[in-house]
Amino acid sequence: MNSGSVKPRRLSWYSPKVTHLEGLNERQKTAVLKTKGPLLVVAGAGAGKTTTITHRIAHLIAEGVQGHKILAVTFTNKAAREMRGRVQKLLASHTGSLPLLTTFHALGARLLREFHVEAEVPKGFVIWDRDDSVKALKRIGESLDLGDINPRGALSVISRQKGDGVGTAEYAGTTKSFRERGIARMWEAYEKALTDQGALDFDDLLAKTLVLLEKQPHVLSRLQNRWTHITVDEYQDTNRVQFEITRFLVGDARNLCVVGDTDQCIFSWRNADPGLLLSFEQHFPGAAVVLLEQNYRSTRTILSAANAIIAKNVRRKEKNLFTDNETGEPIALYGAMNEMDEAWYVGQSIMKLVEAGTRPGEIAVLYRENFQSRALEEALLRFGIPYRVLGTRFFERAEIKDVLSYIRAALNPKSKVDIARIISTPPRGIGKTTLEKMLSGEPLAGALALKVQKFRDSLAKIKHAAQTLPASDAVRFAVEESGIEKMLSARGGSASGGKDDDENRERLGNVGELINLAVRYDDAASPEGIERLMEEAALESEQDSLDESSGAVSLMTAHASKGLEFEAVFVTGLEQGLFPSLRESADRDEEEERRLFYVAVTRAKKRLFLSYTSGRMKYGSREPALASEFLDDIDQRLVQQVRAKHSLLDDMPIIE
Repeated sequence: MNSGSVKPRRLSWYSPKVTHLEGLNERQKTAVLKTKGPLLVVAGAGAGKTTTITHRIAHLIAEGVQGHKILAVTFTNKAAREMRGRVQKLLASHTGSLPLLTTFHALGARLLREFHVEAEVPKGFVIWDRDDSVKALKRIGESLDLGDINPRGALSVISRQKGDGVGTAEYAGTTKSFRERGIARMWEAYEKALTDQGALDFDDLLAKTLVLLEKQPHVLSRLQNRWTHITVDEYQDTNRVQFEITRFLVGDARNLCVVGDTDQCIFSWRNADPGLLLSFEQHFPGAAVVLLEQNYRSTRTILSAANAIIAKNVRRKEKNLFTDNETGEPIALYGAMNEMDEAWYVGQSIMKLVEAGTRPGEIAVLYRENFQSRALEEALLRFGIPYRVLGTRFFERAEIKDVLSYIRAALNPKSKVDIARIISTPPRGIGKTTLEKMLSGEPLAGALALKVQKFRDSLAKIKHAAQTLPASDAVRFAVEESGIEKMLSARGGSASGGKDDDENRERLGNVGELINLAVRYDDAASPEGIERLMEEAALESEQDSLDESSGAVSLMTAHASKGLEFEAVFVTGLEQGLFPSLRESADRDEEEERRLFYVAVTRAKKRLFLSYTSGRMKYGSREPALASEFLDDIDQRLVQQVRAKHSLLDDMPIIE
């Protein structure tokens, strides 16, 4: 009998009472039940896209698709963990295999390690984060006498080219200006540095994976057989390379479900291309399209404003969000004198919300640029309101990077970036000149040679631990053997302790948390567990370090708020030139600022506060400001103007 004609067998745990359709609306059910062929789900903000994705995966398994045959890809570790947890909950009584739910970059790292011979990369490659890449480009720029080219700007250009599938030679052939030619030279040297140090950067994880699929048909065939059903979340954020990887993996079976929303594409500066979603039906003829327009998050008032804001954009999949939620309160709008006046308004309003029963952790303050947080932080401190600024990631803390650099250098002795970082942490009497000789392979003698050998002996011991011990034990050993634990445990400079002691205790506590985190990978065979921990560290996004149980108000950029939701949201700095930003660039998407405002507004569940100033301090001088054009798009019947009277005691406004 032809196995292709056999109807998939429902698994033994499945019963008619468990259909995975409970609680879904009709559009969501349609998406869940469409299990064959290409499917585009256009999911509006708060329309239950994660619910739809996870229920669809559960339904596939209930219909007989083996769990390990399903691949779901998204863009942050946080989103992947959330989907993984929901799927496991839905499949609580399922004893079979589970699907792979991961990010594009983590998938690339996994495939490149598995097929490292075919991909022509070292199996133990290290992953350079953005900071590593910027530092390398800075050194290269100085060595090439191109120090006037901003290394971050150069990295942005290189990243964009890699995301479009362009290589160094092709880019060099298109350069016209002195700056472009300089970046081409820096890029060539940068690629050599990556190769020499056995490293890949973020973009290599995708670009080299695509080359692997293109040039190794036996690898592609194996992967197409491995995964028969593929889901891509946040499809509007894919770039050309991610699209091509997806297209290769799906193959002729075309069992592909993509979920996204052009109205929430806000990362064009990371190469995100909303055109890939808009052209999905051309790339995959015969694709089914399902619109998810019922919003479960926000009030009718907030949704009415959001719909009006985004309606002016032309390049989009048209939809109109609606909700069965209550009408809710009017949107508060405050016109401030300056940034301190605005911050004081935000602080007082938060105090009132908290007094009325809203938890601080359910409140977010959003802004367009990071510099805006200073005045807001000052006001929240004055009011005694607990807050956290999203952006300082756990893995970016110096002591955490030090520990991970020891492990990376131990596993990959060619990693000059890591050796340069840790050679003096803790101090061991090895200066810059000795380091340069050490890295270049020059012979050393006497006491310096003994110091360098002792350092290398420590790395050898850490390498052995990483290759033989569970991940958490390996990290613990690295903390001890490196001398970091002893360094942080030592008292501060004063006999009575003080600030230095407090900071060292906090840093030592962070190192302890790294060990706790590593426990998550103890079940993996060595050194796979430690490799996965290193990948998580390198690929962490701002949201991945967000503690949702925190009792603090969240301060973050509008970009960082993507995918989050809060009871009350403040969107500040709504001024022409700031939000919308009027920065000029050749690849600027004129509709993206409006999409960003739409994303900010739709983070709010019940209360939305908007504010602007008539003057703001920029670069040391006060500049006049006009209210954002976006405010004119909101029906004034949805808005309540907030006024302030001034207190003679502190000369700051009291909000009525």
